[in-house]
Amino acid sequence: MVITFIFVFGLVIGSFLNVCILRIPEDISIVAPGSHCPRCQTPIKWYDNVPVLSWMWLRGKCRTCGLAISPMYPLVEVATGLLFVACYLEFGITQTTVKWLFFTCLVIVLTITDLRIRILPDLVNWPGFAAGVFFSAVVPPNDGTAFWLCTVFHRMPRPWVLGFLDSLLGAAFGSFLLWTVAAVYKRVRGREGMGMGDVKMMAMVGAFLGVREAFLTILLGTLLGTVVGVAIIVSLYAGGWQRKLAERASRRGLGTANALRWAIASQYQLPLGTFLGIAALLVVYFGPTIMMRWSQLFV
Repeated sequence: MVITFIFVFGLVIGSFLNVCILRIPEDISIVAPGSHCPRCQTPIKWYDNVPVLSWMWLRGKCRTCGLAISPMYPLVEVATGLLFVACYLEFGITQTTVKWLFFTCLVIVLTITDLRIRILPDLVNWPGFAAGVFFSAVVPPNDGTAFWLCTVFHRMPRPWVLGFLDSLLGAAFGSFLLWTVAAVYKRVRGREGMGMGDVKMMAMVGAFLGVREAFLTILLGTLLGTVVGVAIIVSLYAGGWQRKLAERASRRGLGTANALRWAIASQYQLPLGTFLGIAALLVVYFGPTIMMRWSQLFV
């Protein structure tokens, strides 16, 4: 019964996160007006706004005008419900659970928003950073960097101060490391590889996770992005994406059609923030297992 309640609660929160995902980038209030169809502007009745079930009842269409409703809505709701259950099973009913549920909601909003429109809103990143610092003073990151530094300087502050320091160090390390990677990429490739939104996102993530797990998030995120990116580029090339454009360019003497197709496909850009968000959730829910496997590589 507890798990069922938590899952249903997660579905409801997921419905609210959908509102945030759609409205925050457009600078629209997440409170008013109420949910409505974007085409016919008809207010959505409560019975058509039940998480997941309403989408299934309506067969993914607006009851009034028949506009298709994106499957993003039920997918976000189900994913939120499952993550809420995972958080409960991992941490029980504790302050730690509250911290990671809040973090999970922030990451879902950023991950899906970046996937949809390639934006990581400051209105999520900066309040998220402040929340990470606050929560880390109550539930410190499982890091130890601040403890080690205080040991070096032979001064040991109170536990909440250590958590506060771990949070700030994690934010500084995560954002600076990603900014450095972006600067090196721009210098080598001559073009932007990521936006400052990714850097701000890592400041928020680092504030929750601390130095060690912020580094692991960047490592996993870039690895996931690389693997998925290469797979997509190969699929686009094999599927003949932009074939006509490449053939027209080839007739003008700009190169062979196949070489041009590959060059065009290789310029396809994926949202790094999406992969950083996925990696951050993996670190939260599977961090101990990942760290154990990582350490075994060096034994």
